[in-house]
Amino acid sequence: MVHHFADLPRRLLSALILAPIALFCLWLGGGAWVLLATLAGIALAVEWATICRFVPLSPPALLLPVLVAAACLASAAGFALAALFVLFVAGVVLAGGSGGGAAARRWLAGGLLYLGLAAVATVWLRLRGPAGLGNMLFVVLIVWASDSGAYVVGRVFGGAKLAPRISPSKTWAGAAGGLAFAVAAGFLVAEGFASGPSASVLLASVTLGVASQAGDLLESAFKRRFGVKHSGNLIPGHGGALDRLDGVLAAAPAAAILALALGPGVELWR
Repeated sequence: MVHHFADLPRRLLSALILAPIALFCLWLGGGAWVLLATLAGIALAVEWATICRFVPLSPPALLLPVLVAAACLASAAGFALAALFVLFVAGVVLAGGSGGGAAARRWLAGGLLYLGLAAVATVWLRLRGPAGLGNMLFVVLIVWASDSGAYVVGRVFGGAKLAPRISPSKTWAGAAGGLAFAVAAGFLVAEGFASGPSASVLLASVTLGVASQAGDLLESAFKRRFGVKHSGNLIPGHGGALDRLDGVLAAAPAAAILALALGPGVELWR
């Protein structure tokens, strides 16, 4: 069984370095969180362009990091909807036309919404009133717990494959373990904010836990489409930024929708 966890030391070392930085910026909020989200968005955009087989910092791929970074800043300034509209229009323009490279441009354009929506949601959630800290912490810890639970339980128990055509290493046992860890993390955050256990905590945790795993599978499908194993090598033991943040890319927009439904100043688990 030891060989199943051969990459564990590198994963732990990366987590010990990156997690405190992320949590510190999350706690500070404001400019620190916006800066972290912007830098992460740029890294994600560069990796997406590379996966789509573009030279990352040359036209038209340069549009991705520039617009994703601008969307983060616009969201911080209170123009989240305007940022999403610009991303949508830019994506339509980029995907338009035919001829050589049209298919690749459409994939590149898809990255504007795939990454931009999550970037806007991540900034908007944290900066949205007094509930922002708790809500974003709820999202982050659920995603981390889901990823860790799926990794540990899946490696220990193995078993039937979850989606062998998309990601051969993922199992139903790992998915169940990830969801159980996600729910535990959700209850932990709720308890930390003196909310206590309730059906709404369970529902919100399951929703974001499922979204996180769906995001993981979606990114695996993208990588399989382009024939790559990892999105990059930025984070030892994890691969690239996309490999590490794939759950956030799905969970953050889902959390933003939930926050909109609940109204301003309300925790996601209420």
